[in-house]
Amino acid sequence: MYWLYSLAAMLALLLSAPWWLLRMARYNKYRAGLAERLGFVPKRLCGRDVAGYVSKEQGHCIWIHAVSVGEVLALGQLLAELRTTNPGTRIFLSTTTAAGQKLARERHGEENVFYFPLDFAFAIRPYLKRLRPKLVVLAETEFWPNFLRLVKRSGAKLAVVNARISDRSHSGYRRWHPVLRKVLQNVDLFLAQSQEDARRLVEIGAPPERTSVSGNLKFDIQPPQQVPFKEELRARLDQAQAFPVLVCGSTVEGEEFPLLGMFQSVLSKYPKAVMILAPRHPERFDEVAQLVSSCGVPPGSYPHLPGLAQLNFWRRSQLDPQAVLRSGVLLLDSIGELAALYSLATIAFVGGSLVPRGGHNILEPACFGVPILVGPHTENFRDIVGIFQSANAVKIVRGFRVGNANADLSGVVLELLENASEREALGRRATDVLKLHTGATSRTARALQSLMELSTP
Repeated sequence: MYWLYSLAAMLALLLSAPWWLLRMARYNKYRAGLAERLGFVPKRLCGRDVAGYVSKEQGHCIWIHAVSVGEVLALGQLLAELRTTNPGTRIFLSTTTAAGQKLARERHGEENVFYFPLDFAFAIRPYLKRLRPKLVVLAETEFWPNFLRLVKRSGAKLAVVNARISDRSHSGYRRWHPVLRKVLQNVDLFLAQSQEDARRLVEIGAPPERTSVSGNLKFDIQPPQQVPFKEELRARLDQAQAFPVLVCGSTVEGEEFPLLGMFQSVLSKYPKAVMILAPRHPERFDEVAQLVSSCGVPPGSYPHLPGLAQLNFWRRSQLDPQAVLRSGVLLLDSIGELAALYSLATIAFVGGSLVPRGGHNILEPACFGVPILVGPHTENFRDIVGIFQSANAVKIVRGFRVGNANADLSGVVLELLENASEREALGRRATDVLKLHTGATSRTARALQSLMELSTP
């Protein structure tokens, strides 16, 4: 089975090579870390370890894989606990995306972070040989057949933590159940976010006796409290008497139109308003900058959405120290600062949800007691959003719709701005929900520690 999968994967890679090369040339994507993805272990991983000695090979380390920024943030507390309970053991962190790699290196050190190899034996074996992990931990649903098989064969224990099966992927996994069941036999422990996720894992082939619920690690996220730019920005907004401050985070293509339309409605009543706009993907920074600086939406482009009036516009990367920050949009074209900047928000909107992209994490603004808005497409965070909805701690809004141009989005924002008590209560309920559901990190750490104790010395 595995040789057939490898052959199909290689053919798919070869056939899609022109597309990958085009993305590399046009957007500079996937070029970073290419050698590491192909199995060339970077020398920085084999240097001085935490105990102070130098070794060409690591002595039974822990390897944790986080796909992107969200997983890096979610696993931060878990890494801290594992370091405390395993002094002298190196903990490595791999990522798939460049944004995740950048954040991981900043928070955990370049010497401990690398790009996850492609799912081919020639790319995976060098890492297993050099790192010699005693435990490999995968976040959420990284079910790479060759990787799981080779990790198991190496003698390392293998765990999938914070596991979830989204609505979108569930049906696909079910169709491949006979094959997937064999692949999942390589995993020693599944720790699911919820009972529903655990049920789905078992349904697609995870052994029931190895599957349990530990909760969602993202409830334990601790956004950085001390970010220099946050304090600088807070002072400048206060000096400009900016109000309200709308933080629109993790936006994707198709969302900036209705958000800018909403902001125009807000400006008509609150002329000192500021929107902090943070696109999800760095390769869209220039595109969104062009959109905002050219008045947002050209008149007549959408019959139900008028052209925007000229806005003041600033980019985080080019911010003039003398600029007066009010009556405009600040584009956050940086990585790793959004979580802290939610603390400045009068109202926060979390993107990927006005259009069908599955939504993004709403817990970061909840940490600061900020009232949270999301669109109707939150499938990737269904359990979290469901918990907040049941406590009336989040508001679901609609964006641009033909015949009803962003009326719901604008209406909800203006209603909250005009009702300070409801705005504060919404944020307070969000914080209460967050406090009620913490603890997944400790449960996960204990389960992983028990699993490691079963490892062969």
